[in-house]
Amino acid sequence: MAEYKIAVIRGDGIGIEVIEEGIKVLLAVGEAYDIKWNFVEFPWGSDYYFKHGSMMPTDALDTLAEFDQIYLGAVGHPEIQDHVTLNGLLLPIRRTFDQYVCERPSVLYPGINSPLKGVEGWDIDLVVIRENTEGEYANVGGFQYQGFSQEIGLQVGVFTRHGSERVITYAFEIARKRDKKRKVTSITKSNAQGYGMIVWDQAFERVAAKYPDIQTESLLVDAACMDFVRRPQDFDVVVASNLFGDILTDIGAIITGSMGLAPSGNIDPERRFPSMFEPVHGSAPDIMGKGIANPLAAIMSGSMMLRFVGQEQAAETIDSAVLKVVEAGEMLTPDLGGNATASQVGDAVLRAISS
Repeated sequence: MAEYKIAVIRGDGIGIEVIEEGIKVLLAVGEAYDIKWNFVEFPWGSDYYFKHGSMMPTDALDTLAEFDQIYLGAVGHPEIQDHVTLNGLLLPIRRTFDQYVCERPSVLYPGINSPLKGVEGWDIDLVVIRENTEGEYANVGGFQYQGFSQEIGLQVGVFTRHGSERVITYAFEIARKRDKKRKVTSITKSNAQGYGMIVWDQAFERVAAKYPDIQTESLLVDAACMDFVRRPQDFDVVVASNLFGDILTDIGAIITGSMGLAPSGNIDPERRFPSMFEPVHGSAPDIMGKGIANPLAAIMSGSMMLRFVGQEQAAETIDSAVLKVVEAGEMLTPDLGGNATASQVGDAVLRAISS
């Protein structure tokens, strides 16, 4: 029997309810494939911040280091500035555990309507590999004359040859494994960011030379945003900096039907530390507590976690069950045009697994 110790941080807003459904599905496939889950929950996030003045305790990272993987719901609260929640929980976890890859697939499933005209199921099937530990999110900079009319804020993007090459190499390896279009697109803005993005561009050229079997293209981020809308079928693997990857994956989620269908993994490919799997959608305070959040992104983040630990068959079982549910179209949450609750969708996935 395979056994995994998983740290669960439900976090804020709809994270609480979607992780409930994700755990329910993971337990079901665990029974089917002889997998034992040891879930340990930590009540960290905005509620913890209101009580203690921090998003998690000072020894939280030491605690998480003892786990195989981390399963996260969402963080964010309308009464707390985003930079507090981001720098108080998400970024410390990603950096401490060197989760330098953020893998975010965007797939248009049959049965789901894209807002794009003339696009049908499976026409969009891409994955964005986002650099996850440096770039524009490095939080390097500072203030001068704060509070005065001369106030200055300096924000420095950090691009290293090592950091760029390793995430770009991961993208090429994924393109080989997918064996679809066998294409990697690099996202840049080196015409305006003539230092950091030049490091990125040159890293892409060096890595691409090692993969002559893979097609390549390099797009400015503004052109890439347009092309995600006008020619999403042409993309296969997209590799981007921290900021650009974040922006493009929101577009990728919307053109494939909903943020509620967007899973992700924050990954340490070398497996030295726990990786973290979470839906892309965030805490969505506008629908918090209504029970109508789409749990499919959290459920598919669970399948990404299974695939990462080598449980390919169990992961495929979840993915196939999700596909059955969305194709049938009978049990969907409001974001997909239905009226089902999160719990009802989770139950539908369980029925699809057992059928």
